[in-house]
Amino acid sequence: MAKTQEVEHNRLNVIGEGTSIQGDIQSNGDIRIDGVLKGNLTTQGKLVIGGNGKIQGEIQCKNAELSGSIDGKITVNELLTLKSSATVQGDIITKKLAIEPNAIFTGTCQMDTGQPGVASKHGKEK
Repeated sequence: MAKTQEVEHNRLNVIGEGTSIQGDIQSNGDIRIDGVLKGNLTTQGKLVIGGNGKIQGEIQCKNAELSGSIDGKITVNELLTLKSSATVQGDIITKKLAIEPNAIFTGTCQMDTGQPGVASKHGKEK
């Protein structure tokens, strides 16, 4: 019996500037958004939001690099990078977080160390 091949994660999906989408997006590959998405986004790859990109909705991804704006909850399994032009209005859950000077973040942030029994800064044991 032949092995089933997994979908490649290195494929890039692009929502270009001037494009507006309403609805949820699910992908196994990387996604770059330079337009507007009003809906939830789930990807197994990396999310890049360009300087003019905007998302209103919940996001779940492996890694993210944000230069545009987000209005909603963000869950990132590995590294979330907020560039200096990024604006985030909502809660963040991530393993690692990098914030450049001048980035704007309004909400709460929960850092998941991935280590059982390690207490978070809020005193809650994982």
